Amino acid sequence: MERLGLKRDIDLALHLPLRYEDETRLTPIAALREGETAQVEGVVTDSRVEARSRRQLVVHLADASGELVLRFLNFYSSQQKQLGVGQRLRVRGELRDGFLGREMVHPVFKAVEPGAPLPAALTPVYPSSAALPQAYLRKAVASALARAPLHELLPPDWLPPGLPTLREALHFLHHPPPGAPLALLEDHSDPAWQRLKFDELLAQQVSQLRSQRERAALLAPALQDTALPAKLRAALPFALTAAQERVVAEIGADLARPRPMNRLLQGDVGSGKTVVAALAAAAAIGAGWQCALMAPTEILAEQHFRKLVAWLEPLGIGIAWLSGSRKGKARRAMVEQVASGEAALVVGTHAVIQHDVVFARLGLAVVDEQHRFGVAQRLALRAKLEEQSLEPHLLMMSATPIPRTLAMSYFADLDVSTIDELPPGRTPVLTKVFGDGRRDEVIARIRDEVARGRQVYWVCPLVEESEHLDLQNATETHAQLGQALPGVSVGLLHGRMAGAEKAAVMAQFGGGQMQVLVATTVIEVGVDVPNASLMVIEHAERFGLAQLHQLRGRVGRGAVASVCVLMYTAPLSATGKARLRAMAETTDGFEIARRDLEIRGPGEFMGARQSGDALLRFADLQADEAWLAQARALAPRLLAEHPAAAQAQVDRWLGAKAEFLKA
Repeated sequence: MERLGLKRDIDLALHLPLRYEDETRLTPIAALREGETAQVEGVVTDSRVEARSRRQLVVHLADASGELVLRFLNFYSSQQKQLGVGQRLRVRGELRDGFLGREMVHPVFKAVEPGAPLPAALTPVYPSSAALPQAYLRKAVASALARAPLHELLPPDWLPPGLPTLREALHFLHHPPPGAPLALLEDHSDPAWQRLKFDELLAQQVSQLRSQRERAALLAPALQDTALPAKLRAALPFALTAAQERVVAEIGADLARPRPMNRLLQGDVGSGKTVVAALAAAAAIGAGWQCALMAPTEILAEQHFRKLVAWLEPLGIGIAWLSGSRKGKARRAMVEQVASGEAALVVGTHAVIQHDVVFARLGLAVVDEQHRFGVAQRLALRAKLEEQSLEPHLLMMSATPIPRTLAMSYFADLDVSTIDELPPGRTPVLTKVFGDGRRDEVIARIRDEVARGRQVYWVCPLVEESEHLDLQNATETHAQLGQALPGVSVGLLHGRMAGAEKAAVMAQFGGGQMQVLVATTVIEVGVDVPNASLMVIEHAERFGLAQLHQLRGRVGRGAVASVCVLMYTAPLSATGKARLRAMAETTDGFEIARRDLEIRGPGEFMGARQSGDALLRFADLQADEAWLAQARALAPRLLAEHPAAAQAQVDRWLGAKAEFLKA
């Protein structure tokens, strides 16, 4: 029960049935139709074990209208006794035509006395585990339902019209009367279900609003400097787009306040988020504070590092590089520069948050691809400001945009800045979907691109269960392409290579000495080679939509029209088809994020934010947007006028999960 999260009476009361079985009616045996699941009552006229291809228990059951065979392929001797001749049984199962006539295989049965009353409600079937029988769970839920505190927490006139009380809704959902609208119950559109969705969304909105207010009570350094950002702007070889100017102003206003910024900067692949982060860093450094930038992979962190060094070092800013591959004396020297304040900007991977990295004065933390870091890692970075009364400002960046419903719910405590235009000169990428039977055509296209002086990526999937398989797949593809493309320089890049090896391969590809790069998804983000005009993604059906979109963003960075080929292996699942269709139909990251949410649901889309445990069990962000809007409007009133009821609402619906919303 504990593993299912059933610890309190309210947990059991909110453990809703998956489906229902109708045991309120009896069907005469003669009236049964093939393929129909129904309940019959009769007396056993014959019961014997037969040795056919395997031992089986065959039971004949008769009522006044006819006879039926019950077949059990697995059975215990105790069941033989329960199914003895003369025993009256109530049996529920699916009718099918067998060798011996009409039969039910492994039906559910119980012994009854003549005239035993039928249940007054449909029988619930609960989500369970092998060790937890339905009968036990039904009793536990029924008794918890009687004990659980289900009193109303909201004033009566605050409830949306047409919804039942919580007690009525739960009693109805656990024990629907005969004739209850099963279709409405199963698609969760019944008013009882609507009441649960509304209450759950209200608890989530209250929790978000409260954590937002708790943050607003914290103090942060006010970072007001315009001189250094102005110097950086003057040195940049390009002008900012209008969208970049807008988000720079939003971030600047946040940094100037003595309250910690908690802002998400979202923009499509290639929209220019790094330069926005550089201007924010310049504002912090110019005000006498340090800035840390953390990225999930060494390749991405190094990409940021190179760009930031080129922009900021000429302005006299000391920059430190911290990654897993930097060890020994070189690492110690960097850590000392961070501790002394000599390094005003620190760029790196998870190494930035290791316990021995102490900042002199951390004023701004920037986290790139924030959804790939866990809650604990983001909190650890925020804790790096040694002055206990202050929090650093936090800027999170993501190239996976957040659909509006998610921003209203899971990210209600975040301010969101959006770069919604691409810099001039980016060309749209044409996406083609091919079966892997057309591999030769794809290789011929690579030959053409290379002959025109262009470069090509070939991406192999990462097989998480087996690094060995992953490596073998990439190495075999590398060898095949090397043979098929004589005279062409084909490189290989994978996760098991040392940092220096990866850097050498990327330098060759970036410098144009290598024409084709076979890689696992280590090139997913941060790689910028404008001359690359073709990307082939092998086994594209294995990738998530966000990942496919990120990969596709590695081409189309120059003035040449670019193509992304998604190669799949049949047969495709419905999810695989939906993903590939979305990629072929749009290059808009916001539309892709919306479809991704539709395909995967919020739990998977959110990843580490809720540690793999979906925060919303009953509400659906697509279908229930109207309830979300109502809950969002009501949450501030509930907190202001009835704070105790607001706390009880969060405890009832979220329990300990409310903590996950704070990171």
